[in-house]
Amino acid sequence: MRRVLLSAVFAGVLGVASVAGPAGAEAPRSPAIETVIQSQIEAFLAGDLDTAFTFASPGIKGMFRTPERFGEMVRSGYPMVWRPSEVRYLELRAHPPGGMVQRVMIIDEAGRLHLLDYLMIERAGGWYIAGVQVLRGGAVGA
Repeated sequence: MRRVLLSAVFAGVLGVASVAGPAGAEAPRSPAIETVIQSQIEAFLAGDLDTAFTFASPGIKGMFRTPERFGEMVRSGYPMVWRPSEVRYLELRAHPPGGMVQRVMIIDEAGRLHLLDYLMIERAGGWYIAGVQVLRGGAVGA
């Protein structure tokens, strides 16, 4: 149920504007955004739900209230994020008014490829994950 809610909240993200330059130009990157996502994934891998929860936006924290509930949702709804074998950061796009969407390719433990869009918002403390959407057709056998 929570996954459906997160996907519904995130559904508006699909019409984001690209911040990529001309064709052939290298896509923009944000080391700060990539670090937040990678740090949360590393916290999941280490079983450190308290740390993983710190990277969630205030809205996500309010929805789940505890690191344990949040961790259970990720473990059951986003197993590829819970235990990835490989993570690559793809394009970064603007999401008005001031957010960003980071596309991430994850290969899960079974070797399946998944594409996810992370909605990122910036607050006084830095960047936070405000939602994750698994893109349809993103899972492909390896």
